[in-house]
Amino acid sequence: MSVETQVVGVEGPKDIEKKEDAGTEALRQSHVEVAAVDEVYTRKVYVFNKIINEHIGMNAWQWWLLVVAGMGWLLDNAWLQLVALILPQVSAEFFTAQELEQRPNKSAFLTLSLFTGSLVGSTLWGYLADILGRRISFNITLLICGVFGIAAGGAKSFAALAGLIGASCFGIGGSLPVDGMLFLEFLPGSHQYLLTLLSVSWSLGQLITSLIGWGFISGWNCDTHENCHGLYNSQGWLELNLGWRYTIFTTGAYTLFCFFVRFLVFPLPESPKYYLANGRDAQAVRAMHKFAALCGKPLPEGMLTVALLRQAAGEPPLDEYEELGEEPRGLMARLKYWFAEVRENVRHAKHVSLIRQIRPLFSSWALGYTTGMTWFLWLLIGLAYPLFNSFIVAYLGSSGDTSLYTQYRNYVIISVCGVPGSVIGAWMVTWPRSGRRGAMAIGTLLSGVFLFGFTGVGANADGQLGFFSVTNFFENIMYGVLYCYTPESFPAPLRGTADGIAAMLNRLMGIVATVIYIYSTSTEAPIYTSATLFLVAGLLMLTLRVETAARTSI
Repeated sequence: MSVETQVVGVEGPKDIEKKEDAGTEALRQSHVEVAAVDEVYTRKVYVFNKIINEHIGMNAWQWWLLVVAGMGWLLDNAWLQLVALILPQVSAEFFTAQELEQRPNKSAFLTLSLFTGSLVGSTLWGYLADILGRRISFNITLLICGVFGIAAGGAKSFAALAGLIGASCFGIGGSLPVDGMLFLEFLPGSHQYLLTLLSVSWSLGQLITSLIGWGFISGWNCDTHENCHGLYNSQGWLELNLGWRYTIFTTGAYTLFCFFVRFLVFPLPESPKYYLANGRDAQAVRAMHKFAALCGKPLPEGMLTVALLRQAAGEPPLDEYEELGEEPRGLMARLKYWFAEVRENVRHAKHVSLIRQIRPLFSSWALGYTTGMTWFLWLLIGLAYPLFNSFIVAYLGSSGDTSLYTQYRNYVIISVCGVPGSVIGAWMVTWPRSGRRGAMAIGTLLSGVFLFGFTGVGANADGQLGFFSVTNFFENIMYGVLYCYTPESFPAPLRGTADGIAAMLNRLMGIVATVIYIYSTSTEAPIYTSATLFLVAGLLMLTLRVETAARTSI
């Protein structure tokens, strides 16, 4: 029996070379990202994928990982929508009517701070996920967001509030690129569509924030600037307008709760593919054994060892290798272990620079086009989405209904309509003819169509609500599939950097969208721009060369 057959119990990595009379050509045609990694990694990850697909499969532990990873997506959108919710009341408290008359959208600088923090966070944490490991970024992002988020609720000035919101979003900015990537690397190929289902958490983040805001802000608010600006008590608190602060405190509190669930409750090994990408075969094998045991499918003795893995890839055996030892229990012991793990990860990846991570993504024309177009789509949608969603409460207020209760109630209705969109998106990506690209294009094009329809209803409150709800439904299809397609398109050694840059471009355009809104004199101009960009992005999605359905990511 060959070494390769011993490792996976089926055909081995060398069998790739025999398929379709073209060596590894079949793999390279379905995985254009293979051009960015070497042959040794390709053979080893093939072994790992065979074990995940044919021995481990899909189990309860991975379903719980879907929930835990979804916490990051939920919180990312929760903080984005929170800022949109509190803007009117923050504006009433910190700016006079005269200041807002000169610059009506001045409070939108808070949104600018949000996107600036998210931009830096998404870039840094995505890159560090390739350097320091997935697990470190996975946990620390929520800790940073929760601490600074709670502090933001006590801000006594607009500048302090903007700074603390920016700091909290520096943390949560890494959740989307890191959490989805980590979840993907523990999935069998047959269940990678579940990455789209993560967007249900994104929708729930909007819904939870809208419910919290509806309860607090509609109960504790200032109806006019005269009743609000400058009327503080001896402790420096404006008691009439505490609703937005309660909303921030609540969101920050459950952000920290999610961090403790991840760090203390849920047993999460480092991604085996991260270790494999860094040439650390011993720790990669050990992580695979731990992953299989957590899933209730321990690997039989001899199925996967360091010697067999290296021999399958054509490498000589190692005489010795370093390990950190078993991960201890207890908070302080785990923190000490994790610091040691970070030092070890840095030592192994100290030669890796951002340029060296980006250059392989353009190793071939097909991969370069996939990389460039995917990033460009994130850029377009990053401008289109916040032009509409980040200021949705302001748009709802333009209907002439001055009741805050009604505005926030409508926002809850719109949020509810987004949840089934995520579920439908997860179903659409399994369609054999359309796949990821078709589902993504359908959701994006229809978002643009219905957003254009919104401009025709004028100040009719019921019409606005209807078009907002339908648009949000299709936007969740679009975003859910895009978040699935992006990490699937890149190999694990470069996935964090590629995802981080995509998220960075998305947040960069959020800054541009905020500037447009601040200096726009028309309420409809941002809507027209958003709708047009959705249509352009939907057409460009049809030009993507790679379909990531029905294959296992490498």
